[in-house]
Amino acid sequence: MTSPWDLYDQLIDEIPADITVTAIHTDGKWRRVASSEDGVGMAFGMNVQSRPRATEDPSDLVGRPLRDVAALAKSWNFEDAGIGMAAVNAYHSHPVRALAHGFRPCEENNWARTFHPYAPLVAGKRVAIIGHFPFAPAAMPDTAELNILERNVLEGDYPDSACEYLLPEMDYVFISGSAFVNKTMPRLLALASDAHTVVLGPSAPASPAILQAGATTVMSFASAHPARLEDGLAGRSLLGMYDAGMRVQLSRP
Repeated sequence: MTSPWDLYDQLIDEIPADITVTAIHTDGKWRRVASSEDGVGMAFGMNVQSRPRATEDPSDLVGRPLRDVAALAKSWNFEDAGIGMAAVNAYHSHPVRALAHGFRPCEENNWARTFHPYAPLVAGKRVAIIGHFPFAPAAMPDTAELNILERNVLEGDYPDSACEYLLPEMDYVFISGSAFVNKTMPRLLALASDAHTVVLGPSAPASPAILQAGATTVMSFASAHPARLEDGLAGRSLLGMYDAGMRVQLSRP
């Protein structure tokens, strides 16, 4: 990539102009956008609003072209950017499209089991995780070192500015898809270019473009059931979000 925006522009430009937004939800942890092709995307909500908003009422964006709302992913108002990335994911993480692009269902449809398959691979290795995944340390107990890097630090975390210094030294790097929202994803991929790099979470688009940008593996969440997803996130479904979709992944050959 010649510009940090290249990955965003590719993800946005691939969205056809005739797909529209049918619903936007901003309550809770996740921003959700549903589309006229029954796609629904999620992105982590970051209520950072130092820059002006596109609109004070996100419902004003319902009926607009999905591509236009997806362009908010480039906003420096991170609340808008969360809506924009959810719109990006409503397109790229549609199950039919994700499977057509080579993504396959993960063996276990549970984010809490994300790191367990990596346990034997990271044994004796230097590992960094961008973002808080409370289930990760117990799943990978035999790393040589496990470094958690976060903007909102907890005890033992590195501040996210340490990425510039630590990531080039790592063997494995796991990056939360929420890094798309705060615009750090392109730089994190560049810093981790010598590592086995996994981009993961509902905020991550199910797009091969992320592999082309430097990731080794992408893990996303694919759903074509907007109403069922709302029920799952609200606790009205026994299986939660997993009743509405599936974790999918794609790796470089």
